[in-house]
Amino acid sequence: MSRIECDLLVIGAGSGGLSVAAGASQMGASVVLLEGHKMGGDCLNYGCVPSKALLASGKAAHRQAHTQVFGVADQRPQPDYAAVKDHVQAVIGTIAPADSQERFERLGVRVIREFGRFVSPAEVEAGPHRITARRVVIATGSSPLVPPIPGLDKVPFETNETLFDLREAPEHLLIIGGGPIGMEMAQAHVRLGCKVTVIEGLKALGKDDPEAAALVLNRLRAEGVGIAEGAMVSRIGGQAGAIEVETRDGSLFRGTHLLMAVGRKANTERLNLQAAGIEARANGIKVDDSLRTTNKRVYAIGDVAGGLQFTHVAGYQASIIIRSALFGLPSKAKTSHIPWATYTDPELAQAGLTEAQARDIYGVKLEVARFDYSHNDRAIAERKAEGFIKVMVFKGRPVGATIAGHQAGELISLWSLALANRLKMSQIAAMVAPYPSISEVNKRVAGAYFTPRLFESSLVKRAVRLVQRWIP
Repeated sequence: MSRIECDLLVIGAGSGGLSVAAGASQMGASVVLLEGHKMGGDCLNYGCVPSKALLASGKAAHRQAHTQVFGVADQRPQPDYAAVKDHVQAVIGTIAPADSQERFERLGVRVIREFGRFVSPAEVEAGPHRITARRVVIATGSSPLVPPIPGLDKVPFETNETLFDLREAPEHLLIIGGGPIGMEMAQAHVRLGCKVTVIEGLKALGKDDPEAAALVLNRLRAEGVGIAEGAMVSRIGGQAGAIEVETRDGSLFRGTHLLMAVGRKANTERLNLQAAGIEARANGIKVDDSLRTTNKRVYAIGDVAGGLQFTHVAGYQASIIIRSALFGLPSKAKTSHIPWATYTDPELAQAGLTEAQARDIYGVKLEVARFDYSHNDRAIAERKAEGFIKVMVFKGRPVGATIAGHQAGELISLWSLALANRLKMSQIAAMVAPYPSISEVNKRVAGAYFTPRLFESSLVKRAVRLVQRWIP
């Protein structure tokens, strides 16, 4: 067995691991990167990238069938599901070189295509190698959670790791789980000509603002997605092409294909954490605010560390670890400014606190500023005037923002910036947005916050009259 020593060992070549490895190597550290499966991890191969490519195909089909409103005759779309999947794979292939072994080796990283397991608090074994590192970063990500539903082990089903390999369109896709993954895949498939039913045990998009979620869900229902809420699955039966899902209230749903989208579980099984003195929790590895595990040599990043499971969170956490592991500087990860988006049409995005969360904290002192897309001229011109933005404000500073509407995932970045830097609403109002643009909704919601202070204030009106009386 060969022995390797390095400054930093990264276990897992997903978004977080790659960010740490690239940054550390380019800053002069000796870095070893372990990956036993695919470079790029879940995001590139099974998650963010293929799902957005599939959604893009669905949007193209939907747009083709709804052009009459622009004075262009509607056309009946003719989706070719196999060709759509070719498009998905082409997108993955275009992005893959940025995450490839060759690129990281050019950056000076030693890449070993093996899974890693701890054999002591300071040593990791990977294939024929035993690696000793001053610091270790666990970035093994997460996998689809498959709950122990009676009968599930006897029928074929898809997860996000297999769905993008399907070459024939499902006639009727049953989706168990009404979170972001379930709802995105539901809309993509219904727009590609499939019948779709979503079965959710609680509330669909239940982690989001209820008003914003309702706007999105109403659109999906209008497009033909069946959404059953409060439908806890009790049994699954049938066979390939004839799946049955029964819920506790006795309802029975039948379809040809089944997609499990009920959540994620941290990938810790191969790591032998106990050998390194690392404590795990139900949702992943236990870490402190600096992302250190119970073994102070070892950090955990991204999905495997629990918390918010987003690619951009792993990227943000990478900067925290580099500051701490490479420079020995104190650095803590925060979540108050982290945005997230569901890429349905319309999109749904959030940064900071929802209205309900903010009211629980700030009570009657909270102010909520709101602006509707129906007053945005670009949205009207594009026939995208359905939606709204609301910003939760405490003492003149935003503490959260919710957007449901066209390009919500793009617009939310401004509010992440505001939250990260504790900007005031007056600073947002000072921004100048090009006209006409969807981005004006961010400025206009800041204007809505100041409207009662400026236009409904008797004090302001008296001051204006006084000034006008004395100015020549």
